[in-house]
Amino acid sequence: MNDNRQNDYPDELDEDTLLTVSQIFKALGDPTRIRILHLLSEREFSVNEIAESLNLQQSTVSHQLRTLKNLRLVKYRREGTSLYYSHDDEHVMNILEQTIDHARH
Repeated sequence: MNDNRQNDYPDELDEDTLLTVSQIFKALGDPTRIRILHLLSEREFSVNEIAESLNLQQSTVSHQLRTLKNLRLVKYRREGTSLYYSHDDEHVMNILEQTIDHARH
């Protein structure tokens, strides 16, 4: 048997996977990004609508959305001069909602 892995342990995580998972959890560790993602779980919103709904500055929302977009957690579509954002990863949204449910109990 030339397989050096033990059957009792899962496959090792490669460096790219570790980095991505770490970055996602880091993104979910920020209260403003959590609020934005939670809002986007309802429907898509423009930057202005997000800022107004969460009582945040537009620049703050844009900065946070850029971070979330770079991690492929949100996506956008352009309509005229407005950008409309929605969540882009159902797995992460499920983790977020389950964590929120857990915290509420």
